[in-house]
Amino acid sequence: MTNVIITGTGAYIPSITKKNVQFTDTNFLNVDGTPIKDTNEVIIEKFKAITGIEERRYAKKELNTSDLGFLAAQKAIEDAKINPEEIDYIIFAHNFGNVKPNSSQSDLLPSLATRVKHLLKIENPNCVAYDILFGCPGWIQGVIQAQSFIQSKIAKKALVIGAETLSRVIDEHDRDSMIYSDGAGACIIEGSENNNSGILSHASQTFTKDEAYYLFFDRSYNKDTNSDINYMKMHGRKIYEFALNNVPNAMKAALDKSGIEINQLKKVFIHQANEKMDEAIIKRFYRLYNKPVPEGIMPMSIHKLGNSSVATVPTLLNLVLKGEIENQYIEKGDVIMLASVGSGMNINAIVYKY
Repeated sequence: MTNVIITGTGAYIPSITKKNVQFTDTNFLNVDGTPIKDTNEVIIEKFKAITGIEERRYAKKELNTSDLGFLAAQKAIEDAKINPEEIDYIIFAHNFGNVKPNSSQSDLLPSLATRVKHLLKIENPNCVAYDILFGCPGWIQGVIQAQSFIQSKIAKKALVIGAETLSRVIDEHDRDSMIYSDGAGACIIEGSENNNSGILSHASQTFTKDEAYYLFFDRSYNKDTNSDINYMKMHGRKIYEFALNNVPNAMKAALDKSGIEINQLKKVFIHQANEKMDEAIIKRFYRLYNKPVPEGIMPMSIHKLGNSSVATVPTLLNLVLKGEIENQYIEKGDVIMLASVGSGMNINAIVYKY
């Protein structure tokens, strides 16, 4: 069977930085619209202690999610040194489409993948472009789909993008709004006859019985605002517990299928949702093998970039591959894992050998 490898990566990190201190004057409210008793300074201090986030990035108002995806895609194509006309599939993972600043309407016509193909000036009609909605694990799921296309001989090259502008769908009165950010990551996936590298295995799951609406759309906590406009909301405690109970098992399923021993795993690139949650997931994952967590196993970018949903894992991977995170690197022959959890509730993981 043809091996499937990542031949290029790219990311677009927006230029607007919003630090925690800039939320000092925000009017945070409880779910029922009443004021939170803690001062904003205390709220921000607790927030940083739990999430690890010090600052996040927002896109300029003239850039939409599709634009961010295009900019990341350009870099991935350049990194892979391929002709864009050779791309068979463009798979764009996102959750909210293009949302213009101060707008209540999502723009999904045409698809964001179509817009990227247009911006890349690809003329080949056999380059198929479509979007995927799979919550935060959407980019990883796109890579899994691309692998299937390549191994079944439907495609030879695919461009997989994850991008989001979450700053435009958050309720400023909800303290959870401090978690979210904007960004984009992309990669080129190709078939290879080299049996010594590529995707070794994967696992994907969807939980809906009780978990379907852990992330949802609802009105602002400020009851005086327009009740027809909804914002992204979440049951944070339920998501935290769900992730700890389920993500390590999915990661183990992927690793066990790969035939790789746990001590051969060099890096785990996990969705940058919450520093404490990610640390707890990794501890539980290694506990399944009765092993301690190796030092430096989990690169992190959440401290400076926040949670950009589908963009976190490809952006983090690109940063490490390009040597932009201190004391984090990947060498030839290293085995890594990509893992994510998010709206759906969806979980997935990929084991990959460089």
